[in-house]
Amino acid sequence: MQSTIKTVCVNILSDKDVTIEEINGKRIVAIRVPCAHHSDKPVFIGENPLTGSYRRNGEGDYKYIKDEVHAMIRDASVKSQDMTVLEEMGLNVFDYDSVKRYRIRMKTYRPGHVWEELEDVEFLYKLGAVGRSSDGQMHPTAAGLLMFGYEYEIVKEFPAYFLDYQEHMDPSTRWTDRIVSTSGDWSGNIYDFYFRVYNRIAQDIKIPFKMEGGDRIDDTPVQKALREALANCLINADYYGRQGLVIVKKKDVITLSNPGGFRIDVETAKSGGVSDPRNSTLIKMFNLIDIGEHSGSGIPNIFGVWKKQGWPAPVITESFEPDRITLSLVRLPNP
Repeated sequence: MQSTIKTVCVNILSDKDVTIEEINGKRIVAIRVPCAHHSDKPVFIGENPLTGSYRRNGEGDYKYIKDEVHAMIRDASVKSQDMTVLEEMGLNVFDYDSVKRYRIRMKTYRPGHVWEELEDVEFLYKLGAVGRSSDGQMHPTAAGLLMFGYEYEIVKEFPAYFLDYQEHMDPSTRWTDRIVSTSGDWSGNIYDFYFRVYNRIAQDIKIPFKMEGGDRIDDTPVQKALREALANCLINADYYGRQGLVIVKKKDVITLSNPGGFRIDVETAKSGGVSDPRNSTLIKMFNLIDIGEHSGSGIPNIFGVWKKQGWPAPVITESFEPDRITLSLVRLPNP
């Protein structure tokens, strides 16, 4: 007789996860199931991850859909998603005006950098935006395409790619301002989107007069936290996933929502010190122009700034089918 016993593909439990506890005078065996590391996902029963993968949600087990299983398999790779060399594409996918703006900003924040005098293609290669394929030719990487590509080229690799900023300041209208990657009147890439959106979400932040070394400092902790939140949203998105990236600004709250789940436990992300990025090349690109954190301190910084302002704590929401992360920043109006 054939056995019907099915085993789990990997054991993520340790001795400390199994304890004997007493409840209402009775001793029970308590088993704590930790969150699996992304390199172990999907954890499944039997031999087929597409049919044996489940998520524990509340009081029940829910079977993962095919797209979610494929997303976990992508995340399990040691290689960062955005390092993939796209051999079917040429270097004409780039908006070189975006590249020029990036290089000007990098020169401002890193004057005299050794890449400063390089030609564009060599610069993009050093940056990780271009890679050499097996045929010896240069092609864009996934990170380079996302950062500097034209929207109509980006969707060839990422069919669900869509960046959407909405401003809702007047309840009588659907929105008072909107920026979308599909409009056709700008590049549609994440580099240009970042600056267009940051200028909108930070425009009504009061800037105190402050001098340092004889120069006026036109920056605040709130602005830095907003830059971090926006960069995190763009950097940690799963661009191969379903649905797009949406940022909504209202009078008292800003929400930033991106496709893809957390690669580490949410509480661990809040405490900081642990970084497990989905798109490490994008992090490098933003870091070189003084945007974003490297050491997993971005989210704790945001929480700390909001606490110092006396505003309600930010809220991180993880939703499923499809996987999404939403950060809500409640911001009390300026007096």
